[in-house]
Amino acid sequence: MPIPDDVTGHEIDQDVRQELLSLPKTLAEDVARNLVMVARLIDEDPEQAYAYSRIALRLASRVAAVREAAGFAAYATQKYAEALAEFRAARRMTGSVELWPVMADCERGLGRPEKAMAMAGEPEVQKLDKAGQVEMRLVAAGARRDMGQLDAAIVTLQSPELASNAVHPWTPRLRYAYADALLEAGREDEAREWFGKALEADKDGATDASDRLAELDGVEFVDALDDDEDEPVAADADRDDADRDDADRDDADEDGTSQA
Repeated sequence: MPIPDDVTGHEIDQDVRQELLSLPKTLAEDVARNLVMVARLIDEDPEQAYAYSRIALRLASRVAAVREAAGFAAYATQKYAEALAEFRAARRMTGSVELWPVMADCERGLGRPEKAMAMAGEPEVQKLDKAGQVEMRLVAAGARRDMGQLDAAIVTLQSPELASNAVHPWTPRLRYAYADALLEAGREDEAREWFGKALEADKDGATDASDRLAELDGVEFVDALDDDEDEPVAADADRDDADRDDADRDDADEDGTSQA
């Protein structure tokens, strides 16, 4: 697949470049450029990103960063079994627990929420950093919802991280997930409050909290508009009927004058 000339491969993280040093220079450059394309396209065109990841995988399947990138590209295209296999391979190579939450979410994607819940209770979770633990909490709550345990999902999300006023990269998604669960439980007022809190923290537009708030707050507003619009239409219809009656009378008068 073609790669734009402006992509040099130097754009990737230093840690990844370090991993690629095990490869011959030309091969390392080719792999790096494909990884740049994966990162560049994974949000806007995940299928294309997936295609580039397969090329990188074919060139350097023994590099953990390549397996991880291939996993995320597969995950973005909902190829959960493939993503899980790549994440497991990357974890075997590095020994890191960093991918544990997304591996659990792959289990959800494969229709195995019970497995995701089991992973949420494994010792690996305690080795995650704060961001990873919050991510694991989000996955566990999602698994609870998959199993129809909505109240348990809400409780799972109730944490010091949720209650904190401090804003971290994961804060908008945590507040959003809580609001969404509350809304599904019929707790609309609380949901509106938490969608608002998610929006306050979401400076990068990572969620559609503003749209969800508009839906909640705009229902009556839209109905009111419809009602207002109905009245003039009815009035217009009455005027049209009156105009037609006047026209009919005028025609009748003209006919009477002609006959006279």
